[in-house]
Amino acid sequence: MPEQPQQVEQPAPRHVSPRAVALGLALAAVNTWWVVMAEARWGVMDGSCLPLFITPVFMLALLSGLNLILVRLRPRLALSTVELLTAYIVVVISETLSGHDFVQNLFGTIGHAHWFATPENAWEDLFHQYLPPWLVVSDLTALEYLYEGGGSFVHPDLLGPFVVPLLAWGGILVALIGAMLCVNVLVQRHWTVHEKLAYPMVVLPLEMTRGDRPGARFFTDVLIWIGLGAGALITLVNGLSAIYPQLPALPLIKLTRPRFTAYPWRGLYRFYYGVYPFAVALAFFIPSDLSFSCWFFFLAGQAQMVGAELLGMREAPPNGFPYLAHQASGAWLALAVGALLTTRGHLSRAWRLIWSRGAGDEARLYRWAGAGLICCLAALAILLGFAGMGPWLIAGFIAVFYALSIAMTRVRAQFGTPHEIYYINPQRIIVNFVGAVALGDRQLTALSVTYWFNRCYRCHPMPFQLEGLKIAREERIEVGSLSRAILLATIAAILLSYWANLHITMREGATAKCIAFKSWVGRETYTVLANRLRTAPGPDYPAIAATAAGAAIFWALRSLHFQTALPLHPAGYALAVSFAMNYFWCSFLLGWLVKVAVLRYGGRSGHDRAFRLFLGVLLGDYLLGAVWGALGPLLGIRTYKNFI
Repeated sequence: MPEQPQQVEQPAPRHVSPRAVALGLALAAVNTWWVVMAEARWGVMDGSCLPLFITPVFMLALLSGLNLILVRLRPRLALSTVELLTAYIVVVISETLSGHDFVQNLFGTIGHAHWFATPENAWEDLFHQYLPPWLVVSDLTALEYLYEGGGSFVHPDLLGPFVVPLLAWGGILVALIGAMLCVNVLVQRHWTVHEKLAYPMVVLPLEMTRGDRPGARFFTDVLIWIGLGAGALITLVNGLSAIYPQLPALPLIKLTRPRFTAYPWRGLYRFYYGVYPFAVALAFFIPSDLSFSCWFFFLAGQAQMVGAELLGMREAPPNGFPYLAHQASGAWLALAVGALLTTRGHLSRAWRLIWSRGAGDEARLYRWAGAGLICCLAALAILLGFAGMGPWLIAGFIAVFYALSIAMTRVRAQFGTPHEIYYINPQRIIVNFVGAVALGDRQLTALSVTYWFNRCYRCHPMPFQLEGLKIAREERIEVGSLSRAILLATIAAILLSYWANLHITMREGATAKCIAFKSWVGRETYTVLANRLRTAPGPDYPAIAATAAGAAIFWALRSLHFQTALPLHPAGYALAVSFAMNYFWCSFLLGWLVKVAVLRYGGRSGHDRAFRLFLGVLLGDYLLGAVWGALGPLLGIRTYKNFI
């Protein structure tokens, strides 16, 4: 009888320790205060706008350094790699809520409609009667302290009007983000194991914590220290120059927006140039065909604007001809379809496992994820219904929002690029296709009230959740255990973000002293709503055609990419026409040039050395950026920002 091959026993998965979660939550409280104070009060750092958050990386580096000392002095107190990464993931998840495009936006809209209503804008007559009273704050006394300061949110008369709206939005957020987590649990195995997506944004935290002595190998690498010194020096010099203008700053390490007035160059739209050291490093980490496509299609989009100016056809950008915003909507929706098509076989298998009688870990995990997804979407639908949306609008909103979420999560997992995708949201897409008049005033108002969490997606929770699950798979952390930690971190982050925003705005005044309070989000929300209610537009057929054109261009590029050697990646087109590359195209151009040169003349070994060097550049820029972001609030001054 032939000998049976021996089965290789897989190591048992490791569970998340309560100590690591508790440490992560404690750091999350500090991080939430830091982020809101730096970004909303003082307008410095903007670290939550980046694909890799600045402050969690700073905390992980500091924690890893202290842990190396503990390993020598008190080994029993030292943290393991899994504990360090768990704490890091909890802090990152908390920043998706406290960051630039999430709960900060909520406070920019929650009272805006009532505080800024005037006889001239006629908001009270136009839509106040349609605003869900349990989602907005209308008490003018409480709003006076929110916007002008001088109060304390613990005062019952000031806090009371916020309690019901914040609890209601908290319920919506738990359902919204819980559904994202369930989808990620369902797709993560296929995207990570079978498709082997790269996940560039987890490389730095993984490298900083690996080894028997977590971080020892990373922090003793000479090339990393050289890169760290270079990145830190650039940010140090420019930071000192920002405080002491008599000191020279390094040229080009600052975003510049030239003013073009001559024909036809005045057609250029939001054209910036400048190089960010961290962005050059990020561009080096991603595939060269994508980094090429990002800057190439950005310039192609600008060429469209100049061409429209030459032809006398240019309209108010980005919604008018050549309709870059609508091209972007079509490209991202097509990208979502493509992501689901590549995953359909795995989802079919997961569906069979859910309904099978098997009791394996994978089947059990998928059952919990499937049940959680159904419960979260049902709760979200009910809450949106109470807000004033009808069944068809609820279905359309959920479908568009999660399609865009899946597309962005896929792109982040595969390429790790920035995703400041400003032009694309369910409101714009749905209103363009069906028309405001078909929705009616109540539904249009309910749809507009949700604008704050899908205006822009720089700190979208779903990509960061999936990256946490990728780290779990790399370090053999049990997925269910980490998922529970992520859910706990989400709930804690909602409460922490409420506390930080209320305390800072009521003490300082949102419009009195908070330099970067997100009042523009409320202005965009209700100004656009008022215009739509006044004009009651029907379907926008040019926008529909441009959306279809964007989807067609994406699919054509997708086919071309698979069949030829041309470095034109369809994801680069989607990113480039949706504002994601306006700040970064120069950095991506430089990162692409460096990577191509290194691969051509240095080979694989040269690439590996340059990779470690750029890890150091990224970390050095981030560490000094975090220092300036802390010194600004501590000293009461505006300091240098290593982004925007």
